[in-house]
Amino acid sequence: MQKVKLPVEIDPFKTAKRKLDYQGILEVKRLPRLNDASLKVNSDVDVWLRFETDPQGLVVVQGKALTEVELECQRCGESFTYPIHVEFNYSPVCDESQVEALPEDYEPLQLNEDNYFLVADLIEDELLLALPIIPKHELTACKVQQSEQVFGEIDKVVEEESKPNPFAVLQSLKKKD
Repeated sequence: MQKVKLPVEIDPFKTAKRKLDYQGILEVKRLPRLNDASLKVNSDVDVWLRFETDPQGLVVVQGKALTEVELECQRCGESFTYPIHVEFNYSPVCDESQVEALPEDYEPLQLNEDNYFLVADLIEDELLLALPIIPKHELTACKVQQSEQVFGEIDKVVEEESKPNPFAVLQSLKKKD
């Protein structure tokens, strides 16, 4: 199957009624937040989307997205390639009251006033959530060996015995009663 550019926005209700699937690419230039969160996005994002109605009558958006990004290792400062593969299940909601009624398997998909959602925003959100909080090489691939990871020693606090206890006065008052 030839990979094509995905639509900018989709109406999930109409698309689910037709039981359509989309397989295509999302161009890097449409992912500004992912570009900002990484050193570089190495490839366009391969995306697969399926729209259907589940047995409960809920519209479901299932999908996968694959790409690679360059991140900076927080141990050694070198860049490394990090593959991202995400899978997701959404159900569109038009207002907050519908969110609580959703089964646990589905995340709410907030729609705009025309009942559309922006494909690039949905995919970009999923990719950002898949990034590590602290990007690091595997220990075997990192230039900084585990034995070199020293964070300093905690200085021992020397208590000054000549300093009077500020609560000693309270202790003497307690003894008087």
